[in-house]
Amino acid sequence: MIEEIFKAYDIRGTYPDQLDEDMAWKIGHASAQFLRMNLSGLNKADRRKNMLVVGRDMRPSSPALCQSLIEGIRSTGTGCIDIGMIDTPMIYFAINHLGCCGGIQTTASHNPAHYNGFKIGGLAARPIGQTTGLLEIRHICSNLRRNPPAQIGQLERMDLLAPYRAHVLKFFKPARPLKVVVDAGNGMAGKFIPEIFMERPPLTIIPLNFQITGSFQHEPNPLVDANLRQLQEAVLSNAADLGVCFDGDADRCVFVDEQARVLRCDIITALLARDFLRRNPHSVIVYDLRSSRVVREEIENAGGVPRRERVGHAFMKKALADSKGVFGGELSGHFYFRDNFNCDSGAIAFACVVSVLSNYDVPVSQALKPLLRWHSGGEINFEVADKDGAVARLAERYKDAAIDYLDGITVEYDTWWFNVRKSNTEPLLRLNLEANTVEMLKKKLEEVGRQIGTPVSH
Repeated sequence: MIEEIFKAYDIRGTYPDQLDEDMAWKIGHASAQFLRMNLSGLNKADRRKNMLVVGRDMRPSSPALCQSLIEGIRSTGTGCIDIGMIDTPMIYFAINHLGCCGGIQTTASHNPAHYNGFKIGGLAARPIGQTTGLLEIRHICSNLRRNPPAQIGQLERMDLLAPYRAHVLKFFKPARPLKVVVDAGNGMAGKFIPEIFMERPPLTIIPLNFQITGSFQHEPNPLVDANLRQLQEAVLSNAADLGVCFDGDADRCVFVDEQARVLRCDIITALLARDFLRRNPHSVIVYDLRSSRVVREEIENAGGVPRRERVGHAFMKKALADSKGVFGGELSGHFYFRDNFNCDSGAIAFACVVSVLSNYDVPVSQALKPLLRWHSGGEINFEVADKDGAVARLAERYKDAAIDYLDGITVEYDTWWFNVRKSNTEPLLRLNLEANTVEMLKKKLEEVGRQIGTPVSH
């Protein structure tokens, strides 16, 4: 059972059959052990550096799981700071703001309400994934027996809203009035949007699904088109300038324009890259390798340094930190900021997008039209038994192209390109293909698709 809930980047499962209070206690105990082990060389006299900060989302099971997590942490003698019901990016802020050795958010992100889980951050909110500690934590959990603790760590409760709001608002500088529909998805955006952005001129917010009830009007995943329909209808009926939909724990967001057309996240990356480079000349911008070629073009045109990176927040955060980059964007709706400890934040992405678009005196669709010069087929999944064999055949078929294997296989020509990546958990290959014309896109999707296998219908 324990192998099922420990994923590549977090811990997640259905409550209470896969993940219950006893497992939450073990995860708290094991995480505290692991994170405290990494304190060697640090000043042990610094009390906060020997403490963990914890928070939770709005799911019905989150209070009980978080309470057990806290008990597990304290059973190692480690102190704990409980900051309450928060969006996941606030845990990254809290780790850095308080100077703790790590933090844990109780959340299942965009999964349905009967799921829950934990996202773990280490020192400076560096992500704890399979290769950076999650396997060690799993190993400790699997061998753990719950006994009366020799010592109990102290517990503090803290409200960090005021410093968090001040931090987020450093990115919020709108130049003119905008009317924005915000779909909080009955998730954590329903808490931070009123606390940070409501009644803050010149922004007018039209709220959707702000009620935090533990259930969802639609699945809290904005990458699924069906989950954007309510937002799109509200943008049109309210003649709004823009719409945004957040996922459950509000670390991701997806935007639609005034015509209710979905704005791909790589187009948002290109838009924000230009603004960050205007204020930070010659800086590095990180983007995931599925992104439109327009991202690289816009970065270079603005005098910046483009850096392609593997898909996944652990790789993106590390790349941003290693390169001393100023900003990064991922096709999944995660946006990363140097001045946010190299971490992602839905709140800050919202603040930046609203601020940048307010500088245009034309509708959003017109402002972004110059960035839509490439045509994308979106991500298409193919069912393939021999994934390695299929990748090898693609490499042979397109051997005259520029090819790299940073993440799967990327094949580049002047007028079109594609990337094919393997799913870690299913017999699937994921294709992203882009071309400079609609005709070329259609032709190459058919050509490459035939060689991969059977498309999986959504």
